[in-house]
Formats: sequence, structure tokens, C-alpha cells
Amino acid sequence: MTRTAKVDFGGVAREISLAYVPEAQVGDYVIVHVGFALGILDKAEAQETWRLLQEIGVVEQELGLTEGGIGL
Repeated sequence: MTRTAKVDFGGVAREISLAYVPEAQVGDYVIVHVGFALGILDKAEAQETWRLLQEIGVVEQELGLTEGGIGL
């Protein structure tokens, strides 16, 4: 059975698969694509990635958000 987790994308909670990062733990920051966590980031990397995604408009386009963070 594949582990799943609820993640918070700036206030929007989604359930994702941890099939590719089974070592992920509560509190980790993960990169998510089409419902799968693809990698684990440290907090600074996660914050910079979130900032860049906001800058290019991906956050607003995909989630309708302008503020927040990402995490497991």
C-alpha cells in the first residue's frame, strides 16, 4: 500500500501520494506534481521555490492563491 499525505498549499489542503518519496515525514517540504510528491526540500529551498512559482503566476493559476507556503 502506498503512503499518502495531506499537504497544505497556502491554505488549500490536498491529498498526495508519497510513492516516490517514502522517506517523507510530517513537517517535510515536498515538491508536488499531479498528485505525487517528487522530492523533499529544506525550508529555505521550499520558500524560494514558492516565491518563484508565485512570481511566474503558477500559484495563482493552479490554486488561486497569492500568499502561503508549502509543506507536508
